[in-house]
Amino acid sequence: MVRSMVISVLAIDTLTKSPIVILKELDGERTLPIWIGLLEANAIASELEGVKFPRPMTHDLLKNIIDSIGIEVRKVEICDLKDNTYYALIYLNHRGMEITIDARPSDALALSLRVGAPIFVADVVIEKSKQIDLQAEPEDTSEQGKKWKAILEKLDPEDFGNT
Repeated sequence: MVRSMVISVLAIDTLTKSPIVILKELDGERTLPIWIGLLEANAIASELEGVKFPRPMTHDLLKNIIDSIGIEVRKVEICDLKDNTYYALIYLNHRGMEITIDARPSDALALSLRVGAPIFVADVVIEKSKQIDLQAEPEDTSEQGKKWKAILEKLDPEDFGNT
């Protein structure tokens, strides 16, 4: 079974020092934390805050392509969790043909925000997430990673409002 969820919070996990997006069940109290990369967090944050760039960023470009060829993004689903790695699927419809695309959850979420597609999470993922080894989450120590980390650490979850 799958649960309908929304992005509740985007912040820095104080334990791992990594960006984390927290999904919250629409009709319940369950939540799902997903650790994501700094650049992916920026893609989600920019859409949550309504920031528009002069040129399309990657997820905006993908949305433009999808729109221009008449594809509907029906939903995104966080479908599995293996070895502390989340997996997602993007469900598309093109002229009546159903297409399912494998994706990273952060990319699926960034796209769902741009196209207004609902977010679903499989129950098995919620159960498996309770057993995640937080120490196994890698930290991006590159200069670019440090730059994005500093930007994200300054963000306040209240800046994103209630979605």
